[in-house]
Amino acid sequence: MAAPATTAPAPPGRRKSVTGTRRTVAFLFLLPALVLLGALVVYPIGYSLIRSFYNASGDGFAGFDNYKAIFTDDGIRTALKNNIIWVVFAPTISTALGLVFAVLTERVRWGTAFKLVVFMPMAISMLAAGIIFRLVYDQDPDKGVANAVWVGVHDTFARSSAFPNAHPGRESPLKPDRGGFVTREAVHTGQTVALPLVGVAPDQLPDGARKALAAKAEPGKITGSTWQDFTRGKGVGRLGAPDPSELGYDGMRVEAVKDGTVVASAEAAADGTFTLPAAADGAVLRLPASNFRQPYDGVDWLGPSLVTPAIIGSYIWMWAGFAMVLIAAGLAGVPRELLEAARVDGATEWQVFRKVTVPLLAPVLAVVTVTLMINVLKVFDLVYIIAPGSSQDDANVLALELYRKGFSEGQPGIASAIAVFLLLLVIPVMWFNVRRLRREERR
Repeated sequence: MAAPATTAPAPPGRRKSVTGTRRTVAFLFLLPALVLLGALVVYPIGYSLIRSFYNASGDGFAGFDNYKAIFTDDGIRTALKNNIIWVVFAPTISTALGLVFAVLTERVRWGTAFKLVVFMPMAISMLAAGIIFRLVYDQDPDKGVANAVWVGVHDTFARSSAFPNAHPGRESPLKPDRGGFVTREAVHTGQTVALPLVGVAPDQLPDGARKALAAKAEPGKITGSTWQDFTRGKGVGRLGAPDPSELGYDGMRVEAVKDGTVVASAEAAADGTFTLPAAADGAVLRLPASNFRQPYDGVDWLGPSLVTPAIIGSYIWMWAGFAMVLIAAGLAGVPRELLEAARVDGATEWQVFRKVTVPLLAPVLAVVTVTLMINVLKVFDLVYIIAPGSSQDDANVLALELYRKGFSEGQPGIASAIAVFLLLLVIPVMWFNVRRLRREERR
């Protein structure tokens, strides 16, 4: 039987040649990526670091003055404070909502459709989302959805006045009184009282308003009429008396006041007429300030006090879906027998969620939270687009301040220092995230 043939080992020189060739090929394949990485990442970081030590013109060494400005400049300090608020609240709320959505949608048939709807904002760019929420937060309830809902709820429980601009005209029997108006003289039973007002356009009167009528005297009662005493056209109409084209103040509240106490009250009918009982004899009539209260316009969402929470709300709308998808993927890997065992042992659903589900999802929750923290440290688009010019200083964040210093105020040295400072803030968070991911891979 012939002996098997054996292959002689390659000479050492040849092995080194093959290894060197492979390394050369690998390097050539990596070269385009390395060039791009150097041009787009390494060089800008290096240049920003160097530029942060020079003055605005770039021809004078400034030392650490630009870094000192980060902690002394009022605008940068406001941005730093807002960034802290962003880092604390935006990732936490987004992750919490993502966790709730992921857990709840596991138990409903339409969970997939719900996840799709919640995740859909991720398909929208920050620019588009900023424009959307700039409209959502518009102060005018006819434009802004947030205030339309808020005003609708408010007006359901607190009726707005229909006559905010009404006031006495010429030769009026009324005079101002604590935001409202009172008659100059006391009234008595059997008397008719005219309470004419002006200042409300006919098309702004209540829908139920009808042609104004002069009240008829009734024994033992005080009758009167309140109406819009104005007819279009010069010299048209009678002053102090209802004309055919004039409308009554439907719903106007009239009070009879004696010695500072309301003894009787009534609301004007659609034609402006009202009737008070005999108890009003000798009282003055008052149209209280509630008749002339300005309509409720809602909340100033983009004002100095609420602009940052409002923008954080828009961020959560976008990124809660991202958190939900990642947490749902982690939840799919949770052993179901552990959850069932806890239920068999008598644990409530809340206890199962708090003591079993959340601890098992802790690694995923940490990764999601840290990823969102890195993201919010760089937030720029939403703040720049949503915050109006009057509130942009109050909503300022470091990334926006970097842009303003570098391109609007002509201080590239300080802008570079802010960029380096942001990088220093992001690096520990990135390191923590990478370390946790590697730990998970070992498992």
